[in-house]
Amino acid sequence: MKPPALKVEGLTKVYAPETVALQDVSFEIDEGSFFALLGPNGAGKSTTIGIITSLVTRTAGQVTVFGHDLDRDRTQVKEMIGVVPQEFNFNIFEKAGDVVRNQAGYFGLSRDEARQRSTAVLKKLKLWYKRHSASRSLSGGMKRRLMLARALVNHPRLLILDEPSAGADVEIRYQMWDLLKELNESGTTIILTTHYLEEVEKLCDHVAIIDKGRIVEDSPLNTLLAKLRSQSFLIAVENGATPQATRPLPNGTDAYKITKIDNHTLEINITAVDMLGDALNKLSAAGIKIKNITNKTNRIEQLFLNLTTRQ
Repeated sequence: MKPPALKVEGLTKVYAPETVALQDVSFEIDEGSFFALLGPNGAGKSTTIGIITSLVTRTAGQVTVFGHDLDRDRTQVKEMIGVVPQEFNFNIFEKAGDVVRNQAGYFGLSRDEARQRSTAVLKKLKLWYKRHSASRSLSGGMKRRLMLARALVNHPRLLILDEPSAGADVEIRYQMWDLLKELNESGTTIILTTHYLEEVEKLCDHVAIIDKGRIVEDSPLNTLLAKLRSQSFLIAVENGATPQATRPLPNGTDAYKITKIDNHTLEINITAVDMLGDALNKLSAAGIKIKNITNKTNRIEQLFLNLTTRQ
């Protein structure tokens, strides 16, 4: 049986007697997973990532990466990890190509191999034409891609992304999503922290939510979404929203309610996922033809707010 890509057991971090940053944080990530670590600002995400990457000293707990203990096999663990931190931390006066090539050198690669790998990753991330440009001259989105290129040059088995698309425009974000999907499908295990919760639903297969230094949820994405008891959907209709659809439909419960937004849009609020079909059948029986259905709010965002508010 293969060991997990990452196993975190009992992580505790105390910055001062009165400040507990982490308390008994434990979770596992299977090899090949796309794992989201979510939480409000100050919840402990960055502290957890810092401990895994040896940048923060823990008070207690254990970390193993592909079966290698972080304390006993620190060099091996570092060679298996690529990190894209939240803040830009490269030399802004260095050329973009040099930033990536020098990173390869830190892993003991030969000059030729470093050049080959940096060339490949810069081309993949559409930064090759900027290889001779000073890093400070790059746009925010390009700087994000440069950080990713630097993290990928050592071919990591575990890639850790801390807000990777912050500052990137919509087009760049979608390009980055495609690249991350490709990396994950090729076998790279990925940990993602993000405030774009749409990214989680698009990319991830497992979600852990941390709040006030504790893990409050750790589940496969599908299991997590199934816990949502209240959802809102927008329904686009072809032939106008008839007056019949502007009242709560008589079903004897408060399981759902249909209201009119405008002549071509209805809103359905449900408190049980399995009632959506019943509500749609009522609309059809009323002679209303449905064009499409969309979630009014991101489901992960709603669940995230529910969990952290409850805590």
